[in-house]
Amino acid sequence: MIAVIQRVSSSSVTVNEKVVGQIGQGLNILLGVKKGDTIEDVNKLVQKIVNLRIFQDDAGKMNLSLLDVNGEALIISQFTLVGNVKKGRRPSFDSSEKPDIAKVLYESFVQEVQKVGIHTQTGEFAAMMDVEIHNDGPVTFIIDSCELN
Repeated sequence: MIAVIQRVSSSSVTVNEKVVGQIGQGLNILLGVKKGDTIEDVNKLVQKIVNLRIFQDDAGKMNLSLLDVNGEALIISQFTLVGNVKKGRRPSFDSSEKPDIAKVLYESFVQEVQKVGIHTQTGEFAAMMDVEIHNDGPVTFIIDSCELN
């Protein structure tokens, strides 16, 4: 499971010209599900993301987590994160999980983030979405669950 997390002052997602998710200060999380990902990947990734100290403290140092700042999360499914561009000029999505399984893991990820007390908004799974991100910093990280302990 791969996540691109961006610290934001605000973020929103629109589907068919209607805003379906919107947050203030927090994280915009783009989530890609790979073949073979499990609920263990979900849990590892959620714990890493909500506890990662990437928000500034009073001294201006990245020392606070999403939980510490009572931030919000906008979680958007993005299968293209799993795309492989090593060969040729057209991405391969052979490593992407099947949509029915990916949707279950995506929804589990959202539920686990909510369980720890984070106000959460989402995009619409498998929809064409317009995402507006007001990146704070900018601060952006790529996290792969298979690289976590």
